[in-house]
Amino acid sequence: MSELTPEVLISEEQIQSRVLALAEDISADYADGGELVMIGVLKGSFIFLADLSRRLSIPRTIEFIAVSSYGNGSVSSGAVRLVMDVRGNIEGKHVLIVEDIVDTGHTLKYLIGMLKSHRPASVRTAALVRKAESAEVDVTIDYLGFDIGDEWVVGYGLDFAEQNRTLPYIGVIKPTDG
Repeated sequence: MSELTPEVLISEEQIQSRVLALAEDISADYADGGELVMIGVLKGSFIFLADLSRRLSIPRTIEFIAVSSYGNGSVSSGAVRLVMDVRGNIEGKHVLIVEDIVDTGHTLKYLIGMLKSHRPASVRTAALVRKAESAEVDVTIDYLGFDIGDEWVVGYGLDFAEQNRTLPYIGVIKPTDG
C-alpha cells in the first residue's frame, strides 16, 4: 500500500503556526459581522477545520459536506460526486469552504458553484495544501496553508486509502495501488 513511516514534509509546528496566521486573517476579514458558516469537506478537512475554528476570534458555525473523486485509489477520477450536502440553511450567510487539499481544482470549483446556488452572502475558500503544478482549472483559494509539489501526502487529515489521517504532521508517501 505505502511506506510505513511517511517522510515529514511539513512539521506539526509549521502547521500550527500557519493555522494561527490563517485564523487571524479570517477573523480580521469577517470582523465586520455577518454570520460565518465554515463548511468542512469530509473527511480530510476535519482536523484542519477543528484547529482553524478554535483559533478564530469571531462567531461561526460549522457544517460539513462530503464529495468523492478518488474512492480508495491514488488517482482522481476527475468526476466529482456529492455524497452529503450541507444540512443547515446558508442563504444570506458568509460561507468559508474548508478543504484539506486542492490539486486539480475540480472539487473546489464544483463546491463553489454548488454552494452559490444556496444564495449565501459570500463564498470564500481555505485550503491546508495546494498542488499548484497539478491544477487543471482556475480556482481561487482565499486562505492557503502551504503550496506543495506533486507528491502524495498524508497526515493532519490527509489520507491514502483511509490510512495516516491522524498524524500530527504532513508526510510524503509513495502509494502503490494493488
